[in-house]
Amino acid sequence: MWRFSRSSGPGGQHVNTSDSQVELRFDLAKTQALPPVWKQRALERLANRLVDGVITVRASEHRSQWRNRETAAVRLASLLAEATAPPPRARRKTKIPRGINERRLREKKQRAETKRGRSGRDWT
Repeated sequence: MWRFSRSSGPGGQHVNTSDSQVELRFDLAKTQALPPVWKQRALERLANRLVDGVITVRASEHRSQWRNRETAAVRLASLLAEATAPPPRARRKTKIPRGINERRLREKKQRAETKRGRSGRDWT
């Protein structure tokens, strides 16, 4: 559902007469457009943004209402795409190769030697 209102902020004579701010509301709880699995995932992930199962997106960056409508639609689409995306794969733990660990320790020792050599204890 679209709603239009006057954008806030500075403007000229035109700003007081044009309703360029756009508010797009999408009833996520009652929609039949999404598969049940996606819908459930989106409801869980967007729980903090929902008000009675409805998600609201606002756009008022542009001076024209049409461009604000496009911006709001794109925002809602990306928000839903992100919320309905499948969870990432679980990370498989792998063992660090012995050679890498030995090289790290060798470089660490070398660095410690370099730093120890900087102290002026033996200069007298």
